[in-house]
Amino acid sequence: MRVIAFSLLVCSTVSATGVAQTGLYLGSKAPYTPAQDSSTYEAAPAGFTPVYTELVARHGSRGLSSPGSDLAMYNLWLDAQAKGSLTKTGARLGPDLLRIIQANALLGYGVAGISAPGYGNLTLLGIQEHTQLAQRMVARTGTLLTSVPSGSRQILVSTSGVNRAIDSSTFFTQSLGNTVPGIASHIALTPALTAYPISKPAAQPAGVNRFQLYFHKLNAKTDLPASTDPYYPTYQSSLQYQSFLASDSIQIGKINGITYSSSAYAAAHAVLYTLFTKPFVDALDAGTTSYLNTGSYTFTSSDGKFTTTINGDGTTTLKNSVDAANALYAVYQITPAMVNEVPINMGKYFPAGTLPTFNYISDAADFYQKGPSYTESAGVTYQMSQSLLDDFFSEGDAIAAGNLQHAAKLRFTHAEIMIPFQEKLGIPSASQSVPMAQTYTFDNNPWRGEINGELAANIQWDFYTDGATILVKMLFNEKETDFPTACEAARNSAGSHFYRYVGIKTCYSH
Repeated sequence: MRVIAFSLLVCSTVSATGVAQTGLYLGSKAPYTPAQDSSTYEAAPAGFTPVYTELVARHGSRGLSSPGSDLAMYNLWLDAQAKGSLTKTGARLGPDLLRIIQANALLGYGVAGISAPGYGNLTLLGIQEHTQLAQRMVARTGTLLTSVPSGSRQILVSTSGVNRAIDSSTFFTQSLGNTVPGIASHIALTPALTAYPISKPAAQPAGVNRFQLYFHKLNAKTDLPASTDPYYPTYQSSLQYQSFLASDSIQIGKINGITYSSSAYAAAHAVLYTLFTKPFVDALDAGTTSYLNTGSYTFTSSDGKFTTTINGDGTTTLKNSVDAANALYAVYQITPAMVNEVPINMGKYFPAGTLPTFNYISDAADFYQKGPSYTESAGVTYQMSQSLLDDFFSEGDAIAAGNLQHAAKLRFTHAEIMIPFQEKLGIPSASQSVPMAQTYTFDNNPWRGEINGELAANIQWDFYTDGATILVKMLFNEKETDFPTACEAARNSAGSHFYRYVGIKTCYSH
């Protein structure tokens, strides 16, 4: 075991420096930027005031989810170092990788509100994203939330149960409490689910709903419902989706065809030849060498009070130059989200013109696995999101019926939920599939990981009433967004972003 006692500076504040998305080619790891200035929002029709709001949001900016690409790439670098196969530029790569591994291993230590330090946690930028998202929700909805402390209305909170989603909910609701004094006592977790799995029911933590917010990984051990259970169709759709990921030859073939194309190899060689000698890279492409994310490393925080050990699991394999370059790209992707913890410009290792290729490879994988995919897949990637849409309508129906017990519902989840939900809603930039006979490209499809899957991506429905009619406006990443063309009859007036709720129910056949 290799023991390393590097220092990690523990930060207590969030940098005010934003990270511009444009031109960085970060795909679905892009830090969050609101898509519209709130000062340009359409005003509610005369006589209408906010009555309710609901949100589903991806967790904020995070570190790497596990020791994978970073550790495998570091092992490759160690071998190159041992063989004398590093260029002058390549010699700098190893220390940078090790600093990134260290920062991820200790991520969240000393930050109040982080469940457990380590890989997969929110970064300080991620905390900032949800803190500010809550502040803008308060400002946008007028007196809706500021009046909550003076009444009996509740704000419900639900998460996937994964730490970074739970922590995102914590920082969001803390921000609400700091922005609206007295509102904290009105914030409540949704009731615990107790009927699953049907073979041996066990109470899940309050506030956790995997059927709505982690539906891509439902399994018999924890989630099996009775065949009469309302969530049974969601469970079945999840199993179909997981089978699709594991065995569908078309989507696998499409992804592999893009990942290992001649242009991908050309870009990979352009990157790796600046870091390693040509014989070293050629040996990797010939299959003479390969690298895994194996190894054990121990790190200690700068104050000496926290020590942790990471262990590679050997599931990430670098078998050729494309694998290696993509692993390095995965490390590059996450570093803008970690700008406060480990301010390293990993973009310096990518020659001009190469990042767009790796961005496209990343987006193509997300498109076929999480996004609209190919047309003949018949919606397998998003059918399981019906349960989340049902919950949006359930809350809306209560408001339409005059039940004002809830002032808001806040849900915190992951890209694997946000991307299918956009498709289910029919958002144009998110729901355009590609026929099997074609291949997804940036030229023939508007889907982009940086938009449809960015960190802290969110959908919000704001409800307004004049006492008789309920209107709803949808915001996608805080941009006023039209419902699908099928909902046009529900639009309140020509060109407006406000829709009659009863019409929205009709167009979604709900």
